[in-house]
Amino acid sequence: MRNHDSMFLTFDQLADLSRRILRGRGLSPGHAEAVTRTIVAGERDGCASHGAYRLIVCAATLATGKVVPDAEPQVTSRAPALAQVDAGGGYAQLAFERGLPMLVEKARAAGIAALAINNCVHFAALWPEIEAVVAEGLVALACTPSHAWVAPAGGTRPLFGTNPIAFGWPRPGPYPFVFDFATSAVARGEIELHRRAGKPIPIGWGVDAEGRPTTDPAAALGGAMLTFGGHKGSALSAMIELIAGPLIGDMTSAESLAADGGAGSSPIGGELIVAIDPRGFLGDAAGAHLQRAETLFAGITGQGARLPSQRRFEARAASLARGGVMLARGLYKDLLALFD
Repeated sequence: MRNHDSMFLTFDQLADLSRRILRGRGLSPGHAEAVTRTIVAGERDGCASHGAYRLIVCAATLATGKVVPDAEPQVTSRAPALAQVDAGGGYAQLAFERGLPMLVEKARAAGIAALAINNCVHFAALWPEIEAVVAEGLVALACTPSHAWVAPAGGTRPLFGTNPIAFGWPRPGPYPFVFDFATSAVARGEIELHRRAGKPIPIGWGVDAEGRPTTDPAAALGGAMLTFGGHKGSALSAMIELIAGPLIGDMTSAESLAADGGAGSSPIGGELIVAIDPRGFLGDAAGAHLQRAETLFAGITGQGARLPSQRRFEARAASLARGGVMLARGLYKDLLALFD
């Protein structure tokens, strides 16, 4: 992007912009702060589809009335290794922050624990949650359904969500091992960004309303997205529907879309987070065995391959070094329009 197409914002300026937009749209202070932390983190890490652009998504969802702007998450201990947060129809970020301490406590006590977040509105990536769990020295896994936008392998009609899955492993140094990807060929936000930019999408990202392969992002958004890896991605997506839907008493992606009723809001449903304490398996030997994992990572990077999230962490380091982010002027103009 040429310099005159973008502008520099400090992290504080971006956070202030986010808070003012969210508070102006009726979001309570606690939710606005939690959502802002996610927005700033996405932009900081060069994740354009999960950064400031998502403020437009939040504003649209708040306008539908499908998110409870002042919901107070309720945390419950369900079993020795199970915690639950009823998000009350609010955004997932605050619900996760409220449930994290109990998840960590239970994982350390039992060796493994799970947190179910129910009745939450989810619009963001999962890596912020994963990194927060891994920062406690725990191994983490998270997944969530979304709206039914994705056709199963061999099908042509939406049934699954983009259904992301994320994993994190603690490492020495500032950055853990993290992957976070949709089980669709690409995140829906990427297709939307192509539409906004007037750019075609690659074949394999989606089909049109008649089930035909398309490079038109608008046609794919109006038709069906596709899973990655054919039947393999489809099977993973079905698994996420089950373990972050019926298993925790929450909605599938098709049920979430039906509950939306055509309003066009962000998905509402559940999220499942599993945390594992290496010391539960290994005791005092945990450190030595975690160090063995470094040999695996060195074997990957030593042959020229990159670790998942490496590009994101490099973008984070660059953003932190310059003290802020570069934001497209067109997007900034759209964000300012949210004050009208």
